[in-house]
Amino acid sequence: MKRILAMMAAAVVPVGLLVGFAGPGEAAQASAVRTDKGLVASKTVGDALVYDGIPYAAPPVGGLRWKAPEPARAWNGVRQSKVGNVCPQQANPEAPGGSAAEDCLYLNVSTPAKPSAKPRAVVVWLPGGGFFSGAGSSYEASKFAARGDVVVVTVNYRLGIFGFFGYPGLPGSGTFGLQDQQAALRWVQRNAGAFGGDPRNVTVAGESAGGMSVCAQLTSPTSTGLFAKAIMQSGSCAFNWAANSQYPGQAADSPWIPARQVEANGKEWAAGKKLSCTTIECLRALKADVLVDDTLQFTQIGYGGTAVVPFSPAKAMRAGLFHRVPIISGNNHDEANAWLAAFGDIKDYPALVKNMVGDSKAAQLLKHYPQSRYASPAAAWGAVTTDRIWSCTQVATDQQAARKVPVYAYEFADKHSPIAAPGLGAAHATELPYLFRLGGYDFPMSKPQQQLSNQMIDYWTAFARTGSPNGPGRPQWTPTGTSSVNGVSLAPTDQTGIQQVNLSSEHQCRFWAALGA
Repeated sequence: MKRILAMMAAAVVPVGLLVGFAGPGEAAQASAVRTDKGLVASKTVGDALVYDGIPYAAPPVGGLRWKAPEPARAWNGVRQSKVGNVCPQQANPEAPGGSAAEDCLYLNVSTPAKPSAKPRAVVVWLPGGGFFSGAGSSYEASKFAARGDVVVVTVNYRLGIFGFFGYPGLPGSGTFGLQDQQAALRWVQRNAGAFGGDPRNVTVAGESAGGMSVCAQLTSPTSTGLFAKAIMQSGSCAFNWAANSQYPGQAADSPWIPARQVEANGKEWAAGKKLSCTTIECLRALKADVLVDDTLQFTQIGYGGTAVVPFSPAKAMRAGLFHRVPIISGNNHDEANAWLAAFGDIKDYPALVKNMVGDSKAAQLLKHYPQSRYASPAAAWGAVTTDRIWSCTQVATDQQAARKVPVYAYEFADKHSPIAAPGLGAAHATELPYLFRLGGYDFPMSKPQQQLSNQMIDYWTAFARTGSPNGPGRPQWTPTGTSSVNGVSLAPTDQTGIQQVNLSSEHQCRFWAALGA
């Protein structure tokens, strides 16, 4: 188990993600905005004003650990634009030294520097990181805000054992991170107008665990009225994995488990020899760094124990129990290639297939995905796991949502993203530098890639403003149907360019549905 958890930490972080905001291009800004708790100053980054490190809830420390977020305290004077603490997590490229700072419920606001005669649409970004790493401040949104003429809010939320721990009798077990996200969305409802934003026109968006969070919020009764649109990148309500498919030795599972199971896991962990705690008070008295050591034990959202997540998001979406808002939803073409390293030097592709689906179904799968079709055993395994774990689960959620609301489906297909590892193609998270300055850094792009970045920002922000991604100067995008999922493939003009794609067919989703694996 420890080996699997260590590999998880290595796999989910975008390749090449840098830390800290770049100094060049930033300048002090004297203007201040009054929020409901006090004044905040901005700094100028490019053509945007950036307000970093605004507290949206009280520090969840001491007696507030593993409780619903409380209101932030008011402050005197002007709060300067400075990135807040990242939430507790083990060392990773976004937090090289890790973090044990529970005082971490901060958000960051980026607005176009130019004035607007009317309120702007608001995009609230929930970062990914497997529910155990990441930070809103890693996604510097000055270009996204300025080019798209929107207000962007990036959010920290509690992660791992701090965000998704459970214990018998503990209200909210397994949902504290989602409750933080809703607290941030409520902050936006109260304060968007102060930054020139329209609280009636909020889009909640995220990638990976952030995309799964968006889908959870789509099915949460307590998020009613907090957003008008949703964007799910590489994460959906139907996301799940087969045994031994993401990591060797990993059991089949999903991000959603019953709250009673989260509580049972928490009780068993707490009573172990390492801690010997039999009360929640004992656990709240522990130092944060002790908890960080075991943070990867709690990375699944608990459902059924609270109004926040009353049902499994997968079941809720299938039953049509979700908010009726337009959706953008998609994946990357070679999503699972980001996890190939977990399997070492892949030589025996048939053995991996048998370990995933069993002997009885392996022959059928190997016939449908013959190794001869691919450049290597690793490439074959990457195609199988991309389709099974990522693409077809996203397609399933798209089909379910499209019965009730417009769903614009896509696939990111640039095989040479500036953060892509050589030979892995359009793997997980490689679309992110096309939307954000990751770590405040502008990754070098070719002219066609820069054009694609501009087009993607235009699609995303047009959707945030109007509910449709379409506009002048780029190929048009139509909502998908329900029998199969049609969308757009997003690639630079020196590859395939932007073109129509049937995602259900490309990723063999009918085969996977029939296989039942």
